[in-house]
Amino acid sequence: QDFSQAMSQAGSSQFQEVIRQELEYSMKVELDKILATAHSNEIEHTKKDLEGFKKLFHRFLQEKGPSVDWGKIQRPPEDSIQPYEKIKARGLPDNIASVLNKLVVVKLNGGLGTSMGCKGPKSLIGVRNENTFLDLTVQQIEHLNKSYNTDVPLVLMNSFNTDDDTKKILQKYSHSRVKIYTFNQSRYPRINKETLLPIAKDVSYSGENTECWYPPGHGDIYASFYNSGLLDNLIAEGKEYIFVSNIDNLGATVDLYILNHLMNPPNGKRCEFVMEVTNKTRADVKGGTLTQYENKLRLVEIAQVPKAHVDEFKSVSKFKIFNTNNLWIALSAIKRLQEKNAIDMEIIVNPKTLDGGLNVIQLETAVGAAIKSFENSLGINVPRSRFLPVKTTSDLLLVMSNLYSLNAGSLTMSEKREFPTVPLVKLGSSFTKVQDYLRRFESIPDMLELDHLTVSGDVTFGKNVSLKGTVIIIANHGDRIDIPAGALLENKIVSGNLRILDH
Repeated sequence: QDFSQAMSQAGSSQFQEVIRQELEYSMKVELDKILATAHSNEIEHTKKDLEGFKKLFHRFLQEKGPSVDWGKIQRPPEDSIQPYEKIKARGLPDNIASVLNKLVVVKLNGGLGTSMGCKGPKSLIGVRNENTFLDLTVQQIEHLNKSYNTDVPLVLMNSFNTDDDTKKILQKYSHSRVKIYTFNQSRYPRINKETLLPIAKDVSYSGENTECWYPPGHGDIYASFYNSGLLDNLIAEGKEYIFVSNIDNLGATVDLYILNHLMNPPNGKRCEFVMEVTNKTRADVKGGTLTQYENKLRLVEIAQVPKAHVDEFKSVSKFKIFNTNNLWIALSAIKRLQEKNAIDMEIIVNPKTLDGGLNVIQLETAVGAAIKSFENSLGINVPRSRFLPVKTTSDLLLVMSNLYSLNAGSLTMSEKREFPTVPLVKLGSSFTKVQDYLRRFESIPDMLELDHLTVSGDVTFGKNVSLKGTVIIIANHGDRIDIPAGALLENKIVSGNLRILDH
């Protein structure tokens, strides 16, 4: 019986192998057809993109089930995640300028503002005093370069969705003291969930073809940075580290103490990869966490966790930290690993339903997942203030308010706030789009003493409103609530219908 079982298993794995080979062959035929439609000036980079996609597709067909063996996950060793205080306590050397001159700031700028109801790149949404995410980033680096008389460049990783609009806007910084470079992420074809074949028939990505292509997640940074030639140019200029972060994380400013720790390590051995992590709160249970796995630091994301262990993964007591996606990576290591094709990142399968109802999947990777491919990696547990992402208008309300003061492009929590935690803000669906949100606030309320705000339904705020403690405002369907100018709401629940009529 064992023998026949073994034979049938061998048969089924042989059968699976045949199916896999057929799928790969069909995919290759389709991609060749697509490539044949490219103009001569786009053949080279289209070919690179499709080659990269083929590798990813090959790996996707090889992998089965969640990519981590839960039994092998261990807590990271004590010294593999350092407290930020310890790194800061070392102070700064006199020659901090020469250390800064080895740094390049890279912002992930591939995303659109669609989740906040905006067209175009997310980085061009106004966040504070008419400044966009991009304005604030340029101001921060310009301030660094002026203060230390350095030449830290800014590199934007755009996607085909954001490239044109971003390049147009960059002209306005031509006189600023920051060199700005851009390169593009790859462009990969979305595949039909049923047939596992690309839905694109040609290379164009405008008009009705916009839905056929996607940028494959920020894990693509290694290959596209290398392929663009920019990586080699920066190494030739003497640059040694990049600091990578999401452009919508307003807490991700250049930290001199971390940079000094990288350039002048206490034990003389340089880290090739540093991930900033911070303590989880109840709001972050889905964030990726750092674990020890097969003697390497490894980022484990919720998608990789076997279903039976998801609750354990979300527990704040067992996995206390999560990845902020602020990363410091050695340029020479990226080059070495990229040339050896040795950067290993788990595949994230992202299912989407297109407007016409077609189910597709897009294969992506995450930049932090490569940590296990680098030598001497380190986690640094940073203060929560280094993680200030603006994903929704609820986040936007926080950063526009008097909770934060703006100085040289950097937001810092106001000293007038008595406790360092950020209030929990939940704005309902009437506030989702930026333009609706802006219309509903005549001015941003005073939130210095706010703990929790929930707003639901058709609600507007007059000028100079103050919110303190826990405030819940719920306008039922068909009702409207106008919070009058100058109102103070402290530990209040407001519901029903409240119309302020102008006389």
